[in-house]
Amino acid sequence: MAAGEIRLRDVLTGDLPVFFQNQLDPDANRMAAFTAKDPADREAFDTHWARIMADNSIHIQTITLDSEAIGHVLSYQQAGATEVSYWIAKKYWSRGVASQALRAFLLKHSGRPLHARAAKDNIASLRVLEKCGFAITAVDRGYANARGEEIEEFVLRLDAPRAA
Repeated sequence: MAAGEIRLRDVLTGDLPVFFQNQLDPDANRMAAFTAKDPADREAFDTHWARIMADNSIHIQTITLDSEAIGHVLSYQQAGATEVSYWIAKKYWSRGVASQALRAFLLKHSGRPLHARAAKDNIASLRVLEKCGFAITAVDRGYANARGEEIEEFVLRLDAPRAA
């Protein structure tokens, strides 16, 4: 588990350099698979994040560990469905940070159903999503920029809790 306190807060402009650094990690890009065409293109990154931050339909939070920005979690509309996504700095992988941050996000953003996607071989992300209640509902294929090829991905869904 992560030592320290995981919290979510609104994204600050000062968080963007952390997000950009996270995006530059080749291992993280491979695992995420469906990434920017050129992760090192700072201008494209800035344009993308300006659009995200200006779009009121996108709910985005910075993930902090002891007040230090270490990643982000967000929900957005895709093909009529609400999807969630997250990214944390590699040095915090395998410490429960992503699961804890996603759980906190799901408590703040209670609209359901929610969907998520993960490359079929991204076992860690699939584990995070399943710990948070998502279930695999389909398999899809898409072009993964980070891998330079079409790959399979799981589509997951989180429904409203069932009444007792």
